[in-house]
Amino acid sequence: MGSSKIEWTDATWNPVTGCTKISTGCQHCYAEVMSRRLCAMGVDKYKEGFKVSIHEDALGEPYKLKRPHTIFVCSMSDIFHKDVPYRFIDKVIRVIESTPLHRYQILTKRADRMFDYFSTHRVPENVWLGVTVECKASIPRMDYLRRIKEASVRFLSCEPLVEDLGELNLDSIDWIIVGGESGNQARPMKEEWALSIQQQVNKAGKAFFFKQWGTWGSDGVKRNKHVNGKKLAGKICQAVPTPA
Repeated sequence: MGSSKIEWTDATWNPVTGCTKISTGCQHCYAEVMSRRLCAMGVDKYKEGFKVSIHEDALGEPYKLKRPHTIFVCSMSDIFHKDVPYRFIDKVIRVIESTPLHRYQILTKRADRMFDYFSTHRVPENVWLGVTVECKASIPRMDYLRRIKEASVRFLSCEPLVEDLGELNLDSIDWIIVGGESGNQARPMKEEWALSIQQQVNKAGKAFFFKQWGTWGSDGVKRNKHVNGKKLAGKICQAVPTPA
C-alpha cells in the first residue's frame, strides 16, 4: 500500500490485481499497462502480469496506517471480478470493518455481482460504493448501485468519459467524478459531455469532482495531460460528498 496519485483518494490497497475487459472503458486500461510494466521490472506481486491474482499477504496493509486515510480498494483490479471468490471478498470486508478509522472506496464495473454480494452481506459504515459509467451502455450499473440500500455514499466514476451520457437519474447518487482518458491511444472527451453532467449534478444538489481532461484538452488538442489541467468551464471543480 502506498500514497496515491489519484486525486480523489489518499492511498490504494490492492489485495487483488489483474482483470479482464468487459466494456468500452476498459479498452486502454491504465492498470493493464502498469501491471505489465511492473511484471517486466520483476516486481513479484505482478509476476502474473494482468492475470487476476489474489494476494493474501496484502490483507494486513491497512493496519499499518496509524492515521485516517481514504483508501481506494483494488485500483489495479476489480474486486467483484468473477474470478475473485466471495470467501476472499469476505476477508477484505473483515479488514475494512476492523479499521474504522479509514474510509474505503470500492469501485466496480461489475455492479451486478456487487449487488449480489451485498444482498447477503452488510455494507460496512466506512465504505463508499461506486460504479464506472463511461458510456450509455454502462448506465444500468447505476440501478444496481441504487439497490444497495446500506451504502453510506454511492458514487459514479465517469472516467474515461467516451460519449455524451444524456439525461441521468441521479437519485440516491451522492458523488460524481468525471475525467478524460490518458495515454497515447486516448480517446478525446468533449467539453459539452462533461458540462452536461456537471449541470445535472449541480441541479440535483450532488457533489461533483472534475478529475482531469486527460490527453486531449478542452480545445481538442492532444498534449501532456498535466498541461491540459483540471479545469472545466474556467473553474476548478473539486468537491466530495458528505455521508448521510
